[in-house]
Formats: sequence, structure tokens, C-alpha cells
Amino acid sequence: MNVRTVIYPGSFDPVTRGHLDVIERASRIFDQVVVAVADNSGKKPLFSQAERHQLVEVAVRGLSNVETACFNGLLVDFVVQRNACAVVRGLRAISDFEFEFQLALMNRRLNERVETLFLTPRETYTFVSSRLVKEIARLGGDVSQFVLPHVVEALAAKRLGNPANLVELVAPVVAPAPAASHS
Repeated sequence: MNVRTVIYPGSFDPVTRGHLDVIERASRIFDQVVVAVADNSGKKPLFSQAERHQLVEVAVRGLSNVETACFNGLLVDFVVQRNACAVVRGLRAISDFEFEFQLALMNRRLNERVETLFLTPRETYTFVSSRLVKEIARLGGDVSQFVLPHVVEALAAKRLGNPANLVELVAPVVAPAPAASHS
């Protein structure tokens, strides 16, 4: 039997409920979803790649056909390495489309076998971005409606300049409750 694997790449700095919505949608379409946490040091992330990976890992624990991985380098190389059939990207708004379209075309140019599929999150998450979540958290605002509890804790710890090892902070967290049903 052929397993259809899709890669969902991103920086996930931090992972949001919008990301999780796209992951859940992809997990219903594909046999396996690999959430690929990109190095992307050019973005100057708040969380290290290892921390972001751990935050995503905890967030997807309840999804049996979803795994997480870190990657560096070209996405198309990672797709081939994982024997995936496609890349999935989330589109929140029309403003996301131009950039995502350029990425998809460039990836196709680099490897014509790599297909890109776009999924939209529920409308309740269309305005949620990691950048906005970080800004609200930095200013002491409540981000609990946008991210899972372990991410709220991680953001608070970063804001307070606390833990020496954030990965240890989120590792013992139990899997989140399943998201509301998608009708």
C-alpha cells in the first residue's frame, strides 16, 4: 500500500491554533503529515528550533498520523528525503497568497515533482499569526484563545526571561484536549 505523506513546513514561532487547524485538516486528507519545523534563523525567532519543535510535538500528540521533524536547507530536498507527495501551506488571507504562490512556483522550479496544496483555516483563525501572538504576549496580553496552554506558559517564561531550558518546561505537558469538531 502506498502511504501518502505530506509536509507542512513552517517556523511555528510559536505554533498557533490556526496552525493546528491546518494540521488537523491535512491529517484527514493524507495518511501521514510531517510538521517540519524550519531552522529559518533569518527571521530571528523568539524560540530556538529545538524549542519550537518541542512546542509543536506537544501540540500534535493526540493526532496519530502526525509526526514532527526539524529541517534545514531546501524544502524540496526535505520533501524528497521524506518521500512525500506534496507540501501543504496555510492561507489565512488574500495577502498571504502572493508570497505563498511565489514559494510554490519556486519549489516547483527546483523540483517539478513537488506539488503544493493550500488549505485555509477556520475563519475564526484567519487573523491569527505567530507574529501577532508574540507581540500580544510581549506586552502582557492574554493569548490563550490563540495558542494552547503549554504555548501560553512558554511565552510567559520567555517574557519573564525565565527558564534555562524551555524544552524541559514543555516536555512534561500532557497532550491538549482535541479541538472542536469541524463541521
